[in-house]
Amino acid sequence: MARPSSGLWADTAPIRSDLFGIERLEHHALSLATAQSVSQGRPIVVASLLGRVKDNAKVLLAAYRSGAHSLDAGQPITPAAEWLLDNFHIVEHQLRQIEDDLPPAYYRHLPKLADGPFAGYPRVLGLAWAYVAHTDSLLSEPALLRFVQAYQTVQPLTIGELWAVAITLRIVLIENMRRLAVQITEAARLRLTADALVDQVLAASGSGGSAHAVLTGLDAAALPEIMAAQIAKRLRGTDPAETPLSGWFDGRLKQSGSTVETVVANAQARQGASNVTMRNIVSSMRRLSEMDWADFFEAASLIEDRLRAAPGYGDMDFATRNSYRTAIEMLA
Repeated sequence: MARPSSGLWADTAPIRSDLFGIERLEHHALSLATAQSVSQGRPIVVASLLGRVKDNAKVLLAAYRSGAHSLDAGQPITPAAEWLLDNFHIVEHQLRQIEDDLPPAYYRHLPKLADGPFAGYPRVLGLAWAYVAHTDSLLSEPALLRFVQAYQTVQPLTIGELWAVAITLRIVLIENMRRLAVQITEAARLRLTADALVDQVLAASGSGGSAHAVLTGLDAAALPEIMAAQIAKRLRGTDPAETPLSGWFDGRLKQSGSTVETVVANAQARQGASNVTMRNIVSSMRRLSEMDWADFFEAASLIEDRLRAAPGYGDMDFATRNSYRTAIEMLA
């Protein structure tokens, strides 16, 4: 029965999980291949991958413009935002590459997953997603090759799937960059809101107005951790007796069961993780463009391994070898 699959795109958390070395990646590939089953019946109706990529392009452009505006206004930006601004031309190149290599019917011919979060989407999408998640978006050709080879000891991939690895990795990296960009933009907005609050209270105190009235009006408002960390930064070195904001701030943290040290440490950890992942994404995008995907395909292809056992096959040029593989694909 057809059903929409929207949960995959509803999640806004970065694509990031436990960091694996090559051996753990291989073990994960084995368990992934064992757990994944390919749909044999009527395809599940899912949101268009190309449509999602186009939406990601709009979000990333908006994040780029927001970061550029902040920079022009003299506002500090995080290293992750700097990575996006300095390398947006690489992002645009990846998006053009996806648009060129992903005609609407391309994924239609690839095996689709029957269940799980990627149900209805190509099996290679789940494979690429797992690789990105467990490498913190850092592409290594030897690690990727061993990951794909390990997967195929349980479930062989089709010729089309192996060729689709490159474009699918691009799609997943763009998705992850979008999630980080949204997180970065929202964090910047919260820090500006915190600054405005501190400025408002200090201005009320300095003009003889009622700072307490301002703070009382904020008691019901949410105090996100990033906003709290920015307030703590602004209050650093101030005398608590001189501003009612310090007492109000301490009270709000106690209500939530938190402390200044906790919110600052959590905000720094989140920002540090975003910086690393954004840097890794940009580095991986560069490597995607530099890799020889024909070599990768032949190293990963089980059919190629069989054909090379035939005398003289290895002496042929790539185009001739590829014609053999295409003929086998058509026969299959």
